[in-house]
Amino acid sequence: MSDASAVTAAVLDDLRQESEELDRLVAGTDAAHWTRPTPAEGWTVAHQIAHLNWTDEVALTAVTEPDAFAAEVEKALAHPETFVDEAAGELVALLSPEELLVRWREGRARLHAALGEAPPGVKFPWYGPPMSVASMATARIMESWAHGQDIADALGVTRTPTARLRHVARIGVRARDYAYLVRGIKAPEAEFRVELQTPDGELIAFGAPDAPQRVTGPLVDFCLLVTQRAHRADLAVRAVGPDADQWLDIAQAFAGPAGPGRAPRGEGE
Repeated sequence: MSDASAVTAAVLDDLRQESEELDRLVAGTDAAHWTRPTPAEGWTVAHQIAHLNWTDEVALTAVTEPDAFAAEVEKALAHPETFVDEAAGELVALLSPEELLVRWREGRARLHAALGEAPPGVKFPWYGPPMSVASMATARIMESWAHGQDIADALGVTRTPTARLRHVARIGVRARDYAYLVRGIKAPEAEFRVELQTPDGELIAFGAPDAPQRVTGPLVDFCLLVTQRAHRADLAVRAVGPDADQWLDIAQAFAGPAGPGRAPRGEGE
């Protein structure tokens, strides 16, 4: 196995583990818990799982039928602000929690198999830039973790951070310029240095060590920031430099329109 293939296999295994951890969380709840509201306005626990299932199925189309995926892009362009909510809502209205759980399991298994069988070097179309197998799997880890956080918040569960958060941080850093693009802002030319501390004290770094502008903070907080699961004011992520400071206000690790983010803790209560 080549080094690239080994890396891809490791990312796919992390995706499997992230999905299984969330599966265990929701599988142990009764139907009433699936109707609990999550921090995402208008979305219950069921909506979160429905969204993950829908995204897995759309990703499978991108991997196995790239020409057909173009139709999905057209749907998104026709309703850029609502297509994600509509897709989740349709599944929640159609399926019971038990049926939704089965569909999510089957859909993610098909995607995992398709990604594992894809030829080396191939790239798939997506709502943002085309993605390699590793990039697609990383994006699915990010989404699974982010929506899993919404579910955990709704259920009052505190999750233990894992090494898989490295993937979330990496895609958040790599999506820096995209966050500017979707807001019609010119991205800074120079890269930032991003230094993040894991819960066990390890340093994870991105960017040139001598970059004059930088971002520092806990790995978990940075992941909450770039997935827009918490407001910057509630996190211990800090910036040095005006461009880096601006980025922390707009960062997003996901494709699609600029997200509204979350209000500071306590606002509106």
